[in-house]
Amino acid sequence: MTSYDIRRYGAVGDGTTNDAKAIQEAIDACAAAGGGTVLVPAGAVYMTGSIVLKDFVELHVERGATLAGSANPDDYTERRDVTALSGGILQDWAGQSLVLIAAHGARNIAITGAGTIDGAGRHFIEEDLGYIYRCPVARPFTVFLTGCIGVTIREVNLRDPALWCLRLTGCEDVLITGITIKSDLKHPNADGIDLDRSKRVRISDCEISCGDDAISLKTCDEFPEYGTTEDVVITNCTLQSTSSGVVVGVDCVADIRNVIVSNCVIRSSHRGLSVSLAQEGNFENILFTDCIVETRLFDTGWWGRGEPIVVKAFPWHDRVGTIRNVRFRNILARSENGAYIAAERPGLISGVVLEGVRIELARWSKWPGGELDRRPYGQGQEIVAHPTSGVHIDTASDVTLRDCEIVWGDRPDHFAHAVEAIRADGLVIEGLRGEAAHPDRYEAVRRA
Repeated sequence: MTSYDIRRYGAVGDGTTNDAKAIQEAIDACAAAGGGTVLVPAGAVYMTGSIVLKDFVELHVERGATLAGSANPDDYTERRDVTALSGGILQDWAGQSLVLIAAHGARNIAITGAGTIDGAGRHFIEEDLGYIYRCPVARPFTVFLTGCIGVTIREVNLRDPALWCLRLTGCEDVLITGITIKSDLKHPNADGIDLDRSKRVRISDCEISCGDDAISLKTCDEFPEYGTTEDVVITNCTLQSTSSGVVVGVDCVADIRNVIVSNCVIRSSHRGLSVSLAQEGNFENILFTDCIVETRLFDTGWWGRGEPIVVKAFPWHDRVGTIRNVRFRNILARSENGAYIAAERPGLISGVVLEGVRIELARWSKWPGGELDRRPYGQGQEIVAHPTSGVHIDTASDVTLRDCEIVWGDRPDHFAHAVEAIRADGLVIEGLRGEAAHPDRYEAVRRA
């Protein structure tokens, strides 16, 4: 395969010169010749503004090379209008965001190599609020691919994203494997991987540690022409997040279906495995299996209250769809809160199964417990004071708990039932092991 070294096109690699023009010329030459590899060679830092991948081009960042996003917003010629980027204190805002690496309707493209792509997040912070940053709208997505078919992203190291690090919108036939993503854990909206209206996606063997959701599945407002998100497999990943480890939702105006998450470890996160519906899309056929989850309480600037498992449907604006057929199997969780299954009204959640799920509850952080977090919820109280149970179910039908175990470590006053079920039609509990945190005050299973 023909290789196009960016230095032959004038890239300087001194870390201060904007090499975007040289890199783009190498990409264009490669595409014009029918494809090949654009080489970012080792031993230098290549600072760049926006670049755009083309058909049959592989951008290969060698081990020891860094492709670094510019600190100057004017260097980003690729821009996107965004209508909403959920998360934390910046949950409802709009404007124009920047893009470092883009592609539009490209075929058979790749980003590979063991080098580093630096998303320049540290240059796009307005204020440190203690546990979360306040950031401008105009900050760069590290990688934003739209309408591409045949995408491979392999082994590359992505660092310090300013916004969603790896966003794929309307993409099909995607392989993401062996990559690492590391961001500042105080950086809001700096998600790891966002799959938006994309299909037939495989994510495997990745290490992600980031401020916002590590892996998020969405169907956002901006690109209705791409339809649903479906046929997604996520496996063998280790994840850490100040928000959710893996979340189906929240920005979802179209359907998400046929998702498997397996063999993942989630550590020190605010939420673990989450199905969070807040708009008019519908979710179905979602399976989480063979995962280890550790979640803790943290500052309320971040959504979540330490739940290892979440299935919820509360309208962010005025409408919300339905969730059906969600399974959690062979999950080992250690957490400061219990599993949370809840909806605003009957008929929104049905067919949820927890099988072979062990939840060990204890307290180790300084943050207050005894709360339920319904965010984003635009129609009512978002955070509600309520005793903590191992599994809390509120307004859901056909829920099954089979061979589950609730274990208490220390037992503060706000720890309560093993299972609390409110308006849970068709609830089945088989082989439950575990007592109430305080048997003299609470029954193990409360139905209301």
